[in-house]
Amino acid sequence: MTISVQLLGPVLALIAWSMVMWVWMYATRLPAVRAARIKLDPNAPRGEQMALLPAHVRWKADNYNHLLEQPTLFYALVLTLALMGVDTAASFYFAWTYVLLRVVHSLIQVLINKIELRFVLFVLSNIPLFGLLYIGIAEFLTTSGAA
Repeated sequence: MTISVQLLGPVLALIAWSMVMWVWMYATRLPAVRAARIKLDPNAPRGEQMALLPAHVRWKADNYNHLLEQPTLFYALVLTLALMGVDTAASFYFAWTYVLLRVVHSLIQVLINKIELRFVLFVLSNIPLFGLLYIGIAEFLTTSGAA
């Protein structure tokens, strides 16, 4: 079985987007810490000092954390499909749709943080995950002889 290289594009794209968010987070956080004259204290309770920053600054960090949560399922699914040699149009479109929805979710969160809209995008982003999972299970059952 050959690895599906086409499916690695969306994985790389979402990792690249996560790094863009990392840069954006620090590009706004560091100046905000300086402007607020916050003296960083390693003994302060988690989040206490960052709570002193303006909300629009914290949104970037919140989004970066979100990109390290649910997308782990995406990475596992797509890498599994790639290793299984799945090379279907559906898997390709599901993977890119997931990435697009996560990027839009990020932009909504870091620019306006409209929670209702973020929730809709989060729910919608699960649809391609379910599609990828279905494809993976079907492929596994077909190739393992379990079906």
